[in-house]
Amino acid sequence: MDFGQALKKVKNGEKIFRHGWNGKGMFVVYQKGYPSGIPCNQQTAKAWGLNEGDLFKCEPYLQIKMTNGSHAMWVPSINDILAEDWEYIH
Repeated sequence: MDFGQALKKVKNGEKIFRHGWNGKGMFVVYQKGYPSGIPCNQQTAKAWGLNEGDLFKCEPYLQIKMTNGSHAMWVPSINDILAEDWEYIH
């Protein structure tokens, strides 16, 4: 499927990935964010100059599971956007 179709899947809760990615087990999820805010933890408070427990507002974003098991915010490359080899995990 193309990226437009994949984006609809991920926004509906599916995990998406490209068959051609090098990393085994990598996939992308949609994080809905916290538009009304969520109490921030100590690490977030320190990074943003807030007090622990202050409301931290966050817009939706895409997040990728890396090959080492960690997670990171993700922005598709132009190759990802134009690819037609997207798949999803139920």
